Amino acid sequence: MKPRPDRRGIPFVVAAASGTGKTTVCRHAIGRNRERGGSPIEFSVSHTTRPRRSGEVDGVDYHFVSLEEFQRLVATDAFLESALYNENHYGTSWRSIEEPLADGIDVLLEIEIQGASQVRARRGDARFLFLLPPSMAALAERLRARGTDAPEQIARRLQWANRELEAAAGFDYAVVNDDFDRCVEQVLEIIEGERSGGVEGLRRRFAPGPALEALTAAEARAR
Repeated sequence: MKPRPDRRGIPFVVAAASGTGKTTVCRHAIGRNRERGGSPIEFSVSHTTRPRRSGEVDGVDYHFVSLEEFQRLVATDAFLESALYNENHYGTSWRSIEEPLADGIDVLLEIEIQGASQVRARRGDARFLFLLPPSMAALAERLRARGTDAPEQIARRLQWANRELEAAAGFDYAVVNDDFDRCVEQVLEIIEGERSGGVEGLRRRFAPGPALEALTAAEARAR
């Protein structure tokens, strides 16, 4: 896939509560788009002070940096957005998105809720997509299955998740990650719609309000 100098790329912000699967969804969407020969999409690799997990690669999964280096980058205004989440710092550098966007390449920013609000204030060209879990019980099970957090950390993440879901109402789109392949296809459908400008029907179909109401109703039935 070659850059598209005839158009400027679109930054797509994908946010979700921890454990919803946003990183996996984003990476599969990019891979599937590449396989189909679609217009280029790049994954924005964030900086973080979080310890590297088993199997993660520096510069691919994240740019893993020390707290001192992260603070230096903040002080030099290197980040479009930065946030403290679960006692670790995360940030998206301006450089990581400006170069591909200028070449006509769309960029997926997989970031936290705090960071998404900063991008909204600074980038009028961004589109915002929220991934929802099918239920809070499913989210809790996914967090346990990852095996990366202690029970008390999982409990904190679930508390944060309930607060983070409230932010979904301010996004352009909401997609429920209940069936993984369908979720990836819906993300790609939204990207293609935004590229073509045919978004009116998509924004009705993937409006956050009804999706949040369905999630709330499902939780009420489960009690």
